Amino acid sequence: GKSQPRTASHPDSDAGSVMSPAGCSHVNGFKVDNWKQNLRVIYQCFVWSGSVETRKRKAKSCVCHLCGAHLNRLHSCLHCVFFGCFSKKHIHDHAKNKRHNLAIDLLYGGIYCFVCQDYIYDKDMEQIAKEEQRKAWKLQGIGEKYSMWEPTKRELELLRHNPKRRKITFYSGHRSPHIPFRLLHLVWTHARHLAGYEQQDAHEFLIAALDVLHRHCKGDDNGKKANNPNHCSCIIDQIFTGGLQSDVTCQVCHGVSTTIDPFWDISLDLPGSSTPFWPLSPGSDGSVVNGDGHPSGATTLTDCLRRFTRPEHLGSSAKIKCSGCHSYQESTKQLTMKRLPIVACFHLKRFEHSAKLRRKITTYVSFPLELDMTPFMASSKESRMNGQYQQPVDSLNNENKYSLFAVVNHQGTLESGHYTTFIRQHKDQWFKCDDAIITKASIKDVLDSEGSVSHTHTNTRTGRHTDAHKDSQTRTQ
Repeated sequence: GKSQPRTASHPDSDAGSVMSPAGCSHVNGFKVDNWKQNLRVIYQCFVWSGSVETRKRKAKSCVCHLCGAHLNRLHSCLHCVFFGCFSKKHIHDHAKNKRHNLAIDLLYGGIYCFVCQDYIYDKDMEQIAKEEQRKAWKLQGIGEKYSMWEPTKRELELLRHNPKRRKITFYSGHRSPHIPFRLLHLVWTHARHLAGYEQQDAHEFLIAALDVLHRHCKGDDNGKKANNPNHCSCIIDQIFTGGLQSDVTCQVCHGVSTTIDPFWDISLDLPGSSTPFWPLSPGSDGSVVNGDGHPSGATTLTDCLRRFTRPEHLGSSAKIKCSGCHSYQESTKQLTMKRLPIVACFHLKRFEHSAKLRRKITTYVSFPLELDMTPFMASSKESRMNGQYQQPVDSLNNENKYSLFAVVNHQGTLESGHYTTFIRQHKDQWFKCDDAIITKASIKDVLDSEGSVSHTHTNTRTGRHTDAHKDSQTRTQ
C-alpha cells in the first residue's frame, strides 16, 4: 500500500535527503510568498472539491500531462501547473527534470517529497488540509457524519483542572496522540528490505514488526523469568504465539512422529491458486465439503482452515526415514493446533509467486464474526476422519472461540495497490482506516469488505490463555 509519512533518516536515502524525527526540511523551499493561499486553492480545486463545480473542473482538468490518464495515482506539482501519474512515474520525471521536489496526491491530499522519496508530515500543511477538508465535507452535507472530534473550550478547561489520570499497565501516561513513526523507523532499521517508499506487503510488515518487538522485549526482566532459554514470556509471545503440531505418520508401521513449533500467524491457501484446493479430503468427489461448502459456492475461512489441517500424502518423492521401520517410507502429514494464542492472525495467500506466473488471487472468502477453533485442535484429531469433524455436545465451551477484531484489505494489483483496515474499538463498533482518514463502519461493511481483497485478518480470543512456549517439542509414538 501507500507508504506512511517519513519522519526519520535511512542509510539508503539519496545523498540530498536531510530527514530527522522532526520531519522534512525540503518544505521550507515551498513556504515563500503567498504559499498558504496557493495550497488552499489546490486543495479546494483539485483534492477535496467540495462543490459540484469544482468536482466537474477536477474531472475535466486533472489528467496526466504526459499520458492523459485520470487514474494511476495522479499527483500535482506544488511548484508549477503540472499533473502526472505516480504509478507510471511521470510525476517523478517532472520532479527530476524541473527540480520541483514536492507534489500532492490528488486523491488523499498527502504531500510527497522526491528528495526524501516518501510522503511527509508538516504541521502547517496538515492544518490547511484539515480545514479545507472540513469545508468540502460541509458543502457535500456530510460534515456531521465524518467530522473529527476535537475538545471544546469547556472540555479543555476541565482537562486542565483535572490533570490526574487513572494509569493502567503498559500505558506511558503521556497525553499527546501516539504517532508510531519511531516504531516504523525501528522496523526499517532491523528489516532493511522494508525500508523506504517501495510498496510492501502488509503481512510481511506485521511479522517484521512482531519480530523486532519480540527481540527487544526478550532482554527485559519479564522475558528473563523463564528458566528455559528457548521460552520467552515477553508481551509479544504472551499475545501472539501459539503452538502448531505436525504429525507425520508412516504408511507401513503407522508410527507417528510429532513436532510442535511456535507460530505468530497461519498462512492459508485459496481456491484459484496453482496449489490444488478441492476436494478437501482424499477420495471425495468435491461436490460437498464437510456438509457446508462446495467449490461452486462462496469459500469460507473455515474451508481454508479445513484444508490447512487435512492429512496430506507426501508421496514417493518425499520419503522420510521411519524410526520404527529403520528405513525410508512413504508417509502422511497433518497439521493441527496444539496451543492457541490470545490473538490469532490468519493470512490469506492472495499473492502467488511461481516460476510460471506472478498474480493476485481474487477468490472471494467470507469470514465470521465468531470463530470456533475446536475442530482444528490436536485434541480433536481423534474425532476427525479425513477432515470430517463432529461437533461436541458441549458447544457452550468458549475456550477455543474467537471474536473478529480487525481485517486488513488490499486493493489493486500485484505491482501496485493500497491497504485499508477495518478495526473494532468496542463490541459492534467498527472503524475503517484509510491512511489518515478514519470513518465509522457497520458490521455489514466489514463482512462485505470483499473477501477478494481481504489479505490478513485477526480474531481476538474470548477464552482463557495458556502459556505460549517458544521452544520446539518433538516426540515419537
